[in-house]
Amino acid sequence: MSVESDAMWIMLVGLVVFLGAHLVPTAPRLRDALLGWLGDGLYRIVFSLVAFVGLVLIIWGYGEWRSAGPAILYVSPSWMRHITMLLMLPVFVLIVAAYAPGTIRQRLKHPMILAVKIWAFAHLLANGDVASVVLFVAFLAWAVIDRISLKRRQPAGWPGGASRASVRADMVAIVVGLLVYALFVWKVHVWLIGVPVLA
Repeated sequence: MSVESDAMWIMLVGLVVFLGAHLVPTAPRLRDALLGWLGDGLYRIVFSLVAFVGLVLIIWGYGEWRSAGPAILYVSPSWMRHITMLLMLPVFVLIVAAYAPGTIRQRLKHPMILAVKIWAFAHLLANGDVASVVLFVAFLAWAVIDRISLKRRQPAGWPGGASRASVRADMVAIVVGLLVYALFVWKVHVWLIGVPVLA
């Protein structure tokens, strides 16, 4: 097998493992069966370990696949990179807000899923190689499926957050989110993915 083929399969296995683990909650019977078998504590540990292994395989496989020179499906104009960077501004804020009992979480209900949608869509605008398209379409599809599943499983009028939203929590989400965004633009993105944001 070629290096590109090996990398492709590593990333695909990682996607199946990582997204498969995150799709378990969309199947209540399966989730309840696993909880009954493992117990809540062990279920959380196994879920975290499986998701971590999947994420490592995704990052490793994606980096190797891109390095091997995958086929190009479309070429985005150079200015599209700036649109991607602009769309990415709220992503880390939304991720932090998912864990902060503020107005952002209360209004959006599922800021983490929205963050994944924006992240995937923004990167599809700027990356037309087959490795990137497979990766970001997979995450976008998962986010859509998970959001539909959550809407069906939750009762009408579910507030999606704390009853007493905290302005301080929103400020923390904004400041920390923008700080993490700046770190990714500066160094973290190239360290994790091997691709500089500011080329």
